Amino acid sequence: MCKKEGIIQVGCFDHVRRQFTDAKKGEAKPGKKVKNNKVSKADIALGKIRKLYAIEEAIKGLTAPEKQARRQQESKPLLDDLHQWLQKNITRLVPDSLTHKAMSYALNQWPKLVVYCEDGDINISNAAAENAIRPFTLGRKNWLFSDTPKGAKASAIYYSLIESAKANGLEPFEYLNHILKELPYADTVEKLEQLLPWAVKAAQE
Repeated sequence: MCKKEGIIQVGCFDHVRRQFTDAKKGEAKPGKKVKNNKVSKADIALGKIRKLYAIEEAIKGLTAPEKQARRQQESKPLLDDLHQWLQKNITRLVPDSLTHKAMSYALNQWPKLVVYCEDGDINISNAAAENAIRPFTLGRKNWLFSDTPKGAKASAIYYSLIESAKANGLEPFEYLNHILKELPYADTVEKLEQLLPWAVKAAQE
């Protein structure tokens, strides 16, 4: 589908970090001995990932082009180092270990994980998107079944508009009230586009 539609998939480093965090917790189970207090490979991976997040924290106030430039200069070498380290060390682990699974996940996702360095508008993780849709997904069992395909499509449109309105700082009820009043007069594509959340937000500003 992505190839057909020309869509570029973007990975999330939060998911990679969580895999290694779980691996570290698994290594620290009660009664399990850690030889010579040696730093684990999960710890090393987390340390490398932490450096990537530190860069994101430092550049969060910059423009998209500035972020891209800094990532190319600072993040890309760290990503190359992490990739080489993963490739080198995954063969040294038992295949069914948690750390091996974490490394395997990171390597399988790698082409998607590094996309954020090519575009300053993309984030290193999709945590913000997940947090935005969490209130919606918590209620999904309430609308698990729709009577008709048309009803399901209509619901999807409304939910998309509501979440998009919230993402643009609009109060959902006021936004829907506004567009329902204006919709009968939107007789061109341009007028319809002016009713989209970001356009309404821009007009208010």
